[in-house]
Amino acid sequence: MKISIGNDHAGTEYKKEIIKHLESKKISVINNGTNEKESVDYPDHIHPVANQIEKGESQLGIIICGSGNGANMTANKHQKIRSALCWNNEIAKLARTHNNANILSIPSRFVSLKAAIEMVETFIKTEFEGGRHLTRINKIPK
Repeated sequence: MKISIGNDHAGTEYKKEIIKHLESKKISVINNGTNEKESVDYPDHIHPVANQIEKGESQLGIIICGSGNGANMTANKHQKIRSALCWNNEIAKLARTHNNANILSIPSRFVSLKAAIEMVETFIKTEFEGGRHLTRINKIPK
């Protein structure tokens, strides 16, 4: 599995720890985020994540900003992206099982690092249920 990750300055520390966690599990990571704490514009680091998923260069994405909203809105401008703003494991699981989300958006200022890593684990391990959920997803413009 290959995961694309992007973040702004509010997500730098979480991104570094999430990458360590994923690489310890032998998961390949493409880092599109800033490695600094100085202010940057989140779209510059989120569009590449969405582009890589659309092109099939990565299977899933993780995006991180302070509230998770700006990153999430940016990613969802891409036609083949279903980005989900999640703040706990249950939401992350439902994002995959019901919505077949391909990007997890994490609000770093509102969840602990431990919770963020747990959501990442849930997100990457959970499969889409299909069925009635596929019918609904097919109604979202592509």
